[in-house]
Amino acid sequence: MSDQIKFIVDNLNKEPFKKNYNLITFDSLEPMQLLQVLSDVLAEIDPKQVVDIREEMPEQTAKRMLSLLGILKYKPPGNATDMSTFRQGLVIGSKPVIYPVLHWLLQRTNELKKRAYLARFLIKLEVPSEFLQDETVADTNKQYEELMEAFKTLHKECEQLKTSGFSTAEIRRDINAMEEEKDQLIKRVERLKKRVETVQNHQWMLKIARQLRVEKEREEFLAQQKQEQKNQLFHAVQRLQRVQNQLKSMRHAAADAKPESLMKRLEEEIKFNSYMVTEKFPKELENKKKELHFLQKVVSEPAMGHSDLLEIESKISEINTEINQLIEKKMMRNEPIEGNLSLYRQQASIISRKKEAKADELQDAKEKLASLEREVSVKTNQTREFDGTEVLKGDEFKRYVSKLRSKSTVFKKKHQIIAEFKAEFGLLQRTEELLKQRHENVQHQLQTIEEKKGISGYSYTQEELERVSALKSEVDEMKGRTLDDMSEMVKKLNSLVSEKKSALAPVIKDLRQLRQKCQELTQECDEKKSQYDSCAAGLESNRSKLEQEVRGLREECLQEESKYRYTNCMIKNLEVQLRRATDEMKAYVSSDQQEKRKAIREQYTKNIAEQENLGKKLREKQKAVRESHGPNMKQAKMWRDFEQLMECKKQCFLKQQSQASIGQVIQEGGEDRLIL
Repeated sequence: MSDQIKFIVDNLNKEPFKKNYNLITFDSLEPMQLLQVLSDVLAEIDPKQVVDIREEMPEQTAKRMLSLLGILKYKPPGNATDMSTFRQGLVIGSKPVIYPVLHWLLQRTNELKKRAYLARFLIKLEVPSEFLQDETVADTNKQYEELMEAFKTLHKECEQLKTSGFSTAEIRRDINAMEEEKDQLIKRVERLKKRVETVQNHQWMLKIARQLRVEKEREEFLAQQKQEQKNQLFHAVQRLQRVQNQLKSMRHAAADAKPESLMKRLEEEIKFNSYMVTEKFPKELENKKKELHFLQKVVSEPAMGHSDLLEIESKISEINTEINQLIEKKMMRNEPIEGNLSLYRQQASIISRKKEAKADELQDAKEKLASLEREVSVKTNQTREFDGTEVLKGDEFKRYVSKLRSKSTVFKKKHQIIAEFKAEFGLLQRTEELLKQRHENVQHQLQTIEEKKGISGYSYTQEELERVSALKSEVDEMKGRTLDDMSEMVKKLNSLVSEKKSALAPVIKDLRQLRQKCQELTQECDEKKSQYDSCAAGLESNRSKLEQEVRGLREECLQEESKYRYTNCMIKNLEVQLRRATDEMKAYVSSDQQEKRKAIREQYTKNIAEQENLGKKLREKQKAVRESHGPNMKQAKMWRDFEQLMECKKQCFLKQQSQASIGQVIQEGGEDRLIL
């Protein structure tokens, strides 16, 4: 206890209290003064608590302090019976009650300041449910909750910024450094301007440089736009492929399908979607809302200590024991009707769980199929970008493999023929070289003979004449051949056109019949579709009506439930008040003096008598102070005069010491003499 008082006194003597207490003066404080000290400490934590308790009723003081201590999560030592003693001790200013409170508050002042600041904005006002039925009140409450959430996020961001390491000094240093860099850049620009002004046509060159910079920026912007358009084109191609795949799958599904099978499939899809919308998704949404509400509630509550967690764990264990006891009681009853109902309930829950599991499996399979389709589309796009061809599927790939095999056999045969031709070409090339050599020798011999005979060049002219005549004959032959080829080609084309017409005549006839049949089927499909749309619209309208009815009944049920709870609360309050009144009457009427002392009337009369005695003492004290005020003031004036006299003597003594070298002061018979 002494260490506690010492800690309290040390903290009260520091900033911002500056009380100048010691252990004796603090321990001798009266209850009202002790309550004022506690109020000052609470005012330092929460500025709204700045109150002079002499101008406040004791009940209001106790209520104000208890509410703030509750917000600050102060838990007095002891159990529920000690709580009443704690409240009573706080009202009368009891030292065993106030000392622990002061010690607890002064230990964690900064933490409690933060908690009190947050409590101003995070303590939620509980609005009764009957008032929330009003739209304006509900909207205001919703706006209030949104503002509270916004305050939470802003406070978290503020705390993160405080702990992030950024300081104003660093920011100022950065600003100064940037300003210095700016000044340096301005000086460099001025120097460059002066240097450029000496160059001829510098304005024109600056204009060209500015245009170049603008064009480069435009080029970058256009390149960025080009990249964005490429990305958009890529996404559009992917969407087109997905749509084409869906169209192929729908055509494949509807190729040999009948209207009955299509209607059956659509009904199954509608049942599945309606189950997902009406049963599964609302349950998941409700669970998510509950989790969100629970998390918001956890976030809005202040931080819990170890004692809070132990208390919650004890409550959980008590509730679990109560649940186990109720289950054992229910099992002991062993009612046959409840047993049959529990069996049916168990079967229904098993079926519902199986249904939910299958729905989850179907949903996962659909998501997996969609992801696989996306992967396939990405792979096809990659292959198309790589070699410009599409990926083959199914029968197309088989046909491609068989075609590739036939081409490989043809390639092998052609490769063998090419090898034979290469060998024959080598032989012919060798014979050609030999013949050329022999021809050159013969020509050389012929030229020597012609020179001897005096007719040089005869053989050359003869060869030229033969070559020209051969060329003329070849040209004539080609002209005749081209005319013959053209006439044959025209005949072939006419025959081909006639053959194609004869071959396409039955196909065109079948096509006309198929077109007529297609028109009939489309008309029938439109009729069925209109019937389906009308039926679906009727079912949708019935469903909306039923939903409105259910919503209205739920609202009525909620209103009745809120009224029921409100009346129950009022009945309980009235019962408690009635019980207290009966207890008071019994205590007041009873002959036992100890019971009478417990009555509230006796306690209040006792408190009134104590307060009257206290008032009498204070008035007597005030009277004594007034009577002794004049003499005390006179005595204080005499002490001040005495202090001035002593100060004057001190100054004279100091002056005498400083003038000791000039002469000598002799004190005799109450006289002071100076001898030079």
